[in-house]
Amino acid sequence: GRKMNVAVVIAGGSGHRMGQDIPKQFINVYDKPVLIYTLEGFQKHPQIDAIELVCIDGWHDVAWAYAKQFGISKLKWIISGGNTGQESIRNGIFNLEDKCSENDIIIIHDGIRPLVDETVLSDVIVKCEKYGNAVTSMPYNEQIFVADDDISTVKYIPRETLRRVSTPQAYKFGKIDWAYHEAFENEIGIYGSSYANTMMVELGERLYFAAGSDKNIKLTTKDDLEMFKAYLKADKDNWLK
Repeated sequence: GRKMNVAVVIAGGSGHRMGQDIPKQFINVYDKPVLIYTLEGFQKHPQIDAIELVCIDGWHDVAWAYAKQFGISKLKWIISGGNTGQESIRNGIFNLEDKCSENDIIIIHDGIRPLVDETVLSDVIVKCEKYGNAVTSMPYNEQIFVADDDISTVKYIPRETLRRVSTPQAYKFGKIDWAYHEAFENEIGIYGSSYANTMMVELGERLYFAAGSDKNIKLTTKDDLEMFKAYLKADKDNWLK
């Protein structure tokens, strides 16, 4: 069959940092769960063929129900997350082994980044088709210093040489599937705050930058939630004008 673009949305976290009783991807904002805003970005994008959700255990039925309620018809699979972000992504990738072919494009995205810009998603797909992978990225506008000890520094990193990279990020299925087998068999790039992108670099791969957006915030704290609401409200106001 023709090449598929499959979104793998990672919603395996328990959300303890937000101090809520429910995982933050299920917090309601203006009568809609955060996760649904995220999924809608992929649902609405014409180049996304299917969505797989990697979801915290005990919430699968809730996720299916919300998907049905909000018309997320591209959602095809919900599977369980792991103990770490990397295990969750691995579970998602391994589940696609009998569903995807080598050149299908897999777009990995954090479930708690609900403002997936259509142009960002398009660029990640275009760049992945061209180079084999693509990571959304932004310039770094603050000065970055390297801590010499707990209280001081003697060294900074010129910010022109830096990019901050997040999700969405895209990989050809054959390569990312190989990478997760390799990484977990040899314990490379799977600990701490590592993610698909850092793991790929540790496995010797070159990554390619794609367009980014300032709105692509990750909802980790209550402040982030307020910012998300402000973005939504601003969009609504623009739409009403």
